[in-house]
Amino acid sequence: MNLVIKNFDELDRLELYEILRARSQVFIVEEKMNCQDMDYVDFKSRHYFLLEDGKVVSYMRAYYENDNNDSVKIGRVLSVKRGQGLGRKLIESSFDDIKEYFSVSKIVLHSQKHAIGFYEKLGFNVISDEYLEEGVAHVTMELLL
Repeated sequence: MNLVIKNFDELDRLELYEILRARSQVFIVEEKMNCQDMDYVDFKSRHYFLLEDGKVVSYMRAYYENDNNDSVKIGRVLSVKRGQGLGRKLIESSFDDIKEYFSVSKIVLHSQKHAIGFYEKLGFNVISDEYLEEGVAHVTMELLL
């Protein structure tokens, strides 16, 4: 299984297709979220994914959360093959690159309520009350690097 890290303009057509296919499979088909997945954030994001036999099996993107570039937000975190530790492997493998590439000391994410424990095991802490995002309960979490 290969970890791939690329900016948007470095992705080839097959990688982009696989990323969008995996996101659609998880967020639209499985989780039945009614949202516009392609939101222009991809253009300014760094993309992290695990490939197995040419297929994206785990994915996330990272980008500056705000204009002063003091923190990075990760999002669209997914694993096509659940229960195999791929999400954990992907996120842990991304920490050094995020810290170096973005030159930040904080990562922020919006976690679905059911995934809070997963992110807490990676060192993230809840920093908000619960809120709805795309009709799903979320909290904001952060990790100090």
